[in-house]
Amino acid sequence: MTAKDKQIELRDNVLKGLEKVYEKLLEFKKEKNSELVIMEGDKIVKIKPK
Repeated sequence: MTAKDKQIELRDNVLKGLEKVYEKLLEFKKEKNSELVIMEGDKIVKIKPK
């Protein structure tokens, strides 16, 4: 396995981890019925997760 292959594998693992954390965040926000703060363009927006 080359260094480039290792970097690609690491990147893929990091992205999978971020997706999992995002899903858990949405689940937590739904459970607690709290707002999710996101950025749309140059504005900060609070939304209720559905």
